[in-house]
Amino acid sequence: MKMRSEPMQLLAPASASETVASVASLSEAHRSVLVPRNARGWRQFAAVAGPGFMVSVGYMDPGNWGTDLAGGAKFGYRLLWVILGSSLMAMLLQTLCVRLGLATGKDLAQMCRDEYKKPACIALWLLCEVAIIACDLAEVIGSAVALNLLTGLPLVAGVLVTGFDVLLLLGLTKLGFRKLEAVVITLVATIAGCFLLEIVMAHPDWRGVLQGTFVPSLPSRDALYVSLAILGATVMPHNLYLHSSLVQTRDHDRSPNGIRQAIRFNTLDTLIALGAAFFVNAAILVVAAAVFHNRGLMNVEDLGEAHRLLTPLLGGAAATAFALALLASGQSSTITGTLAGQIVMEGFVHLRVAPWLRRLITRSLAIIPAVVIIGASGGKNTVGLLVFSQVILSMQLSFATFPLLMFTSDPRKMGAFVNALWLKAAGYFVCIVIAALNFYLLGQTAYDHFKIGGIAALAAITLGVIVFSLWVKYGYRESARSIP
Repeated sequence: MKMRSEPMQLLAPASASETVASVASLSEAHRSVLVPRNARGWRQFAAVAGPGFMVSVGYMDPGNWGTDLAGGAKFGYRLLWVILGSSLMAMLLQTLCVRLGLATGKDLAQMCRDEYKKPACIALWLLCEVAIIACDLAEVIGSAVALNLLTGLPLVAGVLVTGFDVLLLLGLTKLGFRKLEAVVITLVATIAGCFLLEIVMAHPDWRGVLQGTFVPSLPSRDALYVSLAILGATVMPHNLYLHSSLVQTRDHDRSPNGIRQAIRFNTLDTLIALGAAFFVNAAILVVAAAVFHNRGLMNVEDLGEAHRLLTPLLGGAAATAFALALLASGQSSTITGTLAGQIVMEGFVHLRVAPWLRRLITRSLAIIPAVVIIGASGGKNTVGLLVFSQVILSMQLSFATFPLLMFTSDPRKMGAFVNALWLKAAGYFVCIVIAALNFYLLGQTAYDHFKIGGIAALAAITLGVIVFSLWVKYGYRESARSIP
């Protein structure tokens, strides 16, 4: 069954709306937040705002901390331009998610399922699940380190305790989606406030900050690895699926003018929220550069070490703020990670499970490797582990960005809301840059570690992907849509 070619039918106020709602992911929250029809200006924006901030927590999770700390400690302010560029890419891609969700009434996972054949859908779903587990691994480690810093709880015990945050999620979802958003926004404000304090106490070199932000440089190959980790931590693949669904939690006017207004306000919400995320990520790198790099401490290998170094250098208040922000980061990311997992599972394979069970499975898959690694290393090099998890995320990006851009550039699916030519060109430029950088890093890493054998393995994987794609396109046949 192919996707409907008359997208404007989704704008009908009665029967079509009911059809969309009946198949929507996160059905318990779908159109649950009323946007007053007679509201104007900031009142209407206040009713629409929220999804952007829910998505923004994924851009300031513990994985970002690891990459930003590594970048600032090793290279000073010189990778700030990477954070700026990644944030601009994220803003572009997330606004495309807004357009997709509001114009079609479907999220990105559902669009993929309608457009692609069963093997491709399952492959995309599994890749997204890998990204979610990698992100969850960063949240587990970050929350465990924060608990250790604040309470003295051993890291392994802290990792196990994070498995119970599912109870927190269950309690919050029962309060309603708007209150869940309020909790997340409060956590985001806590993170931003803590790092505002950190910057004031660190006294950075503002000239160096400006130069690092607007003058691109890559001082070494290691800087490229960290840069790609920053990219993977900033532009997160599962956030694209999440955002295209969250914008549908608003019950707004479904006329063409109403959708156009909703796109405008949700875009503003996204830009403000991701602007705040850019400030947090830049602040982490700036603090690391000012406190560690400028004092010759270039090999900060774990979050606990960063906390311990902050105490004598900036004082106990700064160290406590660091730990509180880290805990808020891990818990806020936990909420949105669970929602993203539910969306991709329902959208790709129509498999619906209870949120607590979904969270328990995903968190268990992250807890097991975290316990093994922390137990084997004694809790050392958590920053390196976080950076590696974000590189994995970066490798998954192209499998979400290209479908997103293709759908939003197709007038049969988007109708009057199809991407303008300049937006389409900018989007493909971003997608190609991300894919090229990832392929280069993968090839370079394979050669560094395995020489010719690594290159041969990479070539075999690439050939396998091409063969699989050709088989799905021309060889696979199905009599009916048989995805469960």
